[in-house]
Amino acid sequence: MGSPEHLLVFARYPELGKVKTRLAADLGPAVALDAYHQLLAHTRAVAQALPGARTLWLAAEPPAGAAPLWPEWPQRLQPTAPDLGQRMQHAFAEAFAGGAARVVIIGTDCPGLQTSHLQEAFARLHTHDVVLGPAHDGGYYLLGMRQLHPELFGNIAWSTDAVLGETLCIAHRLHLQVAQLPALPDVDTAADWHAWQRQP
Repeated sequence: MGSPEHLLVFARYPELGKVKTRLAADLGPAVALDAYHQLLAHTRAVAQALPGARTLWLAAEPPAGAAPLWPEWPQRLQPTAPDLGQRMQHAFAEAFAGGAARVVIIGTDCPGLQTSHLQEAFARLHTHDVVLGPAHDGGYYLLGMRQLHPELFGNIAWSTDAVLGETLCIAHRLHLQVAQLPALPDVDTAADWHAWQRQP
C-alpha cells in the first residue's frame, strides 16, 4: 500500500525550442528556456516541501545522456495519447491503482503556486470529491480527486479558456462536491512573463 496522498507533476525536459513555445514566439527560445528553468525550480521547491508520494510525469524522453530532471523523484513517461486529458487520466489511474486515496496533479506554469495551495488541496479532498485551482486564463493549474472520474477528462476543449467551465459543468452533472482554490495566473505569453517579472 502506497501513501494515501500522491502528487503528480506534468513537465517537459528543458530543451531549447521545445518548451514554452508561445512565449518563445514573442521573446525567443532562449528567454523561453530560461523562464521554464525558473518555473521548474519553483514548482520543485513548492512540491518538495509536501509529504506523501510524488511522481514526475515527463511529456517525452529526455535527450540521450541528459541528467535526470529531478533525480530524487520517481519518474514516468506520459503515454502517447490524443490529448492532455487522456494523459492525465492515465496518471491518475496509476496513482489510485497504487493505493492512493487522494491524488492531485499540477503542471509547471504557475509561479504563484505555493506549498500552502497543495496542502489545502489535499485537505479539501477529505470533504470534497474534486478540488480545482482556477487559472486566470480560463483553465486550471491544479486538479485533485479522491477517486477516478474519467468523465472529467472527456469532451474538454483543452488549451482554451473553456477548460475550467467545462470541467465544472461535468462535475455538476455528476453531482460531485467541488472545492475551488484561489485563482492564479499561468505564464504562457509575453504579457504573462512581463507581469511575473514585475512581481516583487
